[in-house]
Amino acid sequence: MSEVGEDLLRVLAPQVLAALVRRNGWVDGAEDAVQEALVAAATRWPAEGVPDNPRAWLVTVASRRLVDHLRADASRRRREEQDRLARTPVQVDHAAYDDSLELLFLCCHPELSPSSRIALTLRAVGGLSTAQIAAAFLVPEATMAQRLSRARQTVRDVDLGQAGPDRLDAVLHVLYLVFTEGHTSTDGADLTATALSDEAIRLTRWLRALLPDDTEVAGLLALMLLTDSHRPARLRAGALVPLAEQDRSLWDRAAITEGVDLVTGALTAGRVGPYQLQAAIAAVHSEAVTAADTDWPQIAGLYQLLDRVAPSPVVTLNRAVAVGMTAGPGAGLALLATLAADKRMTRNHRLYATRAHLLELAGDTEAARADYREAAKRATSAVERRHLTVRAAGLSGL
Repeated sequence: MSEVGEDLLRVLAPQVLAALVRRNGWVDGAEDAVQEALVAAATRWPAEGVPDNPRAWLVTVASRRLVDHLRADASRRRREEQDRLARTPVQVDHAAYDDSLELLFLCCHPELSPSSRIALTLRAVGGLSTAQIAAAFLVPEATMAQRLSRARQTVRDVDLGQAGPDRLDAVLHVLYLVFTEGHTSTDGADLTATALSDEAIRLTRWLRALLPDDTEVAGLLALMLLTDSHRPARLRAGALVPLAEQDRSLWDRAAITEGVDLVTGALTAGRVGPYQLQAAIAAVHSEAVTAADTDWPQIAGLYQLLDRVAPSPVVTLNRAVAVGMTAGPGAGLALLATLAADKRMTRNHRLYATRAHLLELAGDTEAARADYREAAKRATSAVERRHLTVRAAGLSGL
């Protein structure tokens, strides 16, 4: 199969699965049926040529495979369903994008836990194997298989209903979580899980193709591209390199250009949302030739707006850094102090790492060293933990 053929199958796979879900509900074996159809295509198309309507071909073959599975394993109720399917000609729904979008909404159903939404999205829409998803989340394959099975059971009989703005917000949040986990792994020896961040970008590109006029989808894609553009410079000899110290000649300029263009168009096209604002902040960082050229007043202003549009402790945390760089570290520390009673943040290493950074800027070396050490204790990523330990040691003069 040529690269073009493989790319076509990758794009069509979630559409075909969505068509079967739309026809039959979330039926056990539907994924296997689709995989068998893809294998048949990979075997036959190189010799016979790609059909005029490849999606209809795949839907027909997958439907027949599903009927075969039902005949082989199902109960009497499933036999009756099999008879209904056998008597009913395959009706190809040419609204492929609508089917694919519905599948993504189904994977992000609110009855699922966040971790199950992510896993199901990667399996059904992203096409990752159970083993690949398990490896990305550092759990045994059997554990991930059970998680996926429970997720399928949960959504099997649910009514998707109208996919309104709230459901789209859930989809965007899941894609953002997938990217974030790939960009900085929450656990393990590696800083990144590139398979996850790459897949998040691919799926968000796909979602943008489905919803080209949605400015928040564009904003999320821009945020991912701009953040990911720094990936080549984030590690040096296995050690984490902070943004201010990175070799910016290593940044992916094509991704930066695309991200800046996307967020610029989105901000001028409609309602301003949190992903657009985060992307705008990332664009200001990415366009600075050196760390000293960073437009901190603009970043502080964008964080202030983001704090009004989508307030959260994490926004306050990041805003404190921008305020510290514009109004002085004391002002940043004062803003950071408002999070002292938030248990979610006091358990997170980032609060202590941010405070240590501002204390270091303020010249309070002893307090900064203590906070770097506390941050290192709480960090779950081995790479981040080593980085924070080194920062603390540097302030000790060791």
